[in-house]
Amino acid sequence: MTRQSPGGENRTMIPLLLDCDPGIDDAVALGYLMCQEDVEVVGIAASGGNVPTAQTALNALSWLELAGRGDLPVHPGAELPLAAADGTFGAPPLYADTTHGPSGTGHAVLPSPRTTPSDISAAEAWVDAARAHPNELIGVVTGPCTNLALALELEPDLPQLIKRVFIMGGAFNYRGNTKPTTEWNIDHDPEAAARVFSGFASAQHRPVVGPIEATEAIVMTPDRISRILHGTSDPQWHNWLEHLAEALRFYFEFHAADGHGYLAQLHDPYVLAAGLQWARNPACTGGIPWAKTALAAVDVELQGSLTRGETVADWLGRWGAAPNAELIRHVQAEDFLHHLETTLMKGPTYDHAR
Repeated sequence: MTRQSPGGENRTMIPLLLDCDPGIDDAVALGYLMCQEDVEVVGIAASGGNVPTAQTALNALSWLELAGRGDLPVHPGAELPLAAADGTFGAPPLYADTTHGPSGTGHAVLPSPRTTPSDISAAEAWVDAARAHPNELIGVVTGPCTNLALALELEPDLPQLIKRVFIMGGAFNYRGNTKPTTEWNIDHDPEAAARVFSGFASAQHRPVVGPIEATEAIVMTPDRISRILHGTSDPQWHNWLEHLAEALRFYFEFHAADGHGYLAQLHDPYVLAAGLQWARNPACTGGIPWAKTALAAVDVELQGSLTRGETVADWLGRWGAAPNAELIRHVQAEDFLHHLETTLMKGPTYDHAR
């Protein structure tokens, strides 16, 4: 679709829906998104994951308003994972307060937003956006897949309506960051991820999945966030980045306590950026930007007493199933980090944001 820019020229716009659970690296992804001049953000869906749904919606509203984008709708997602909601598993969901802080914003204290969440649920927002932008919408999921799975129930033709879905999640033949073999986003709602992998097997473009064995190479350091802070000249954006730096300070401390060093693994911004770069040139023979990928049939373990939530790729074709996902196996981390740094340093174009 096209839209007229502030200068009067017509610009091809990318319609995008971001389903996130802010969360510190989700906040970095939101900041990156605010800096994109050719993206029509049709909505932000808030999922429970890093913190409960009500808090992720509040965090999204606060980060957006602080960035001058309080006009963007934030759609509240389901309060519980699918299996908890239907009583299959009685245990309450776990949240990542030790990783992201009790409120999901680390050490950052965000101003209370003046806006409130939309009356339209996250699942309904997925369906509405796909119907409004058939075969144009880019969907990015940086939290659990709960909302997208519920949207599939509302509209089974969703895989044919969305241009492509990009998902941050999973650990394929790799140690987990939740249980020994599971990654947080998938482990929080395994049933939802399984439904999405199955449902989108019929999509024209296979979902792109960024698992932790690839995305943990995207490392933010104190030096890099300091360069970003000192490289921006817009006072409003500098204020946003100062809050982000405080959030990241908590993330640095967590990673140091976990044995990784005083740094922060930023899983979510890469998956969002790869989706946008692919959308700008889907016919590119280079494939997914900054990445080496592989096609595989994938599924999620739902029963194992030790492995529930583990993502499994059938590399040898033993299932006899066609590939239903494109998995990111390696990321050119420094190239992407340079791109992320320069993008955040540039900041949003505020007159375009309105």
